[in-house]
Amino acid sequence: MTVEEFARYRKLVVFFIALWLYWAISPSLALAADPIPICEILDEPTRFHLRQVTLQGTVRDVQPLDAYTLTVGSTCYGAYLFYQKNETASVNVASFGCCGIPTVRDPDVEDGTPMELQATVQAPSHGGY
Repeated sequence: MTVEEFARYRKLVVFFIALWLYWAISPSLALAADPIPICEILDEPTRFHLRQVTLQGTVRDVQPLDAYTLTVGSTCYGAYLFYQKNETASVNVASFGCCGIPTVRDPDVEDGTPMELQATVQAPSHGGY
């Protein structure tokens, strides 16, 4: 293989890697960019399963959780649950906390606070609750 052929193949490989990265990243950026009404997710949860979405609404009913242990033996701290509510509906949100680092901390959100958040949807019957 000559130096010119190697340079051509290298450019081709770099081009395909860049194209693949664009293809892999751009759909998730488009989905997460605009807030999605909560009722739309609740109407068709399987359409959004394991996709990252942006939600807007007000935090309600914040519930701090006790530390819990994963099956691999690591303990997680600072987990909490809350509802994200907007004018269309409300949805459960879980924050899993930090694992492996013993910390005592309050939840990062407060009841009644308006916020925009990015979350990954876990549809029912796909391991959700």
